[in-house]
Amino acid sequence: MKKYIAKLIFNINIDNGSDSTQFDEQIRVIESYSLEDAFHKARGIGKREEETFLDAENKLVSWQFIDVTEVYPIEDTKDGEQLYSNTHKTSDANSFIRFIRQKSMEIQAKNLTFA
Repeated sequence: MKKYIAKLIFNINIDNGSDSTQFDEQIRVIESYSLEDAFHKARGIGKREEETFLDAENKLVSWQFIDVTEVYPIEDTKDGEQLYSNTHKTSDANSFIRFIRQKSMEIQAKNLTFA
């Protein structure tokens, strides 16, 4: 079996009266015999993970699987090799940079060995 990475896209709908829509991109490792089989396996994972539930505020939340957008074989990867890249465009660069730094701090706080 070979290893592949697959990008799955989900649409997150929250019944809160907002006009905004959220999409979740997930990168998954898939073990399969072929790229085609990896694609179908990733699609199956996405379909199985669709769900609708009430959140803590009693709002209806729906995760709808959209589709698999990318599948790549993971060959002999090397230390530091790029596996994924996504470019973000925003009108508020400072907020985005603060968000990224906050996410980094969360990782560091969970792993005290960084200090």
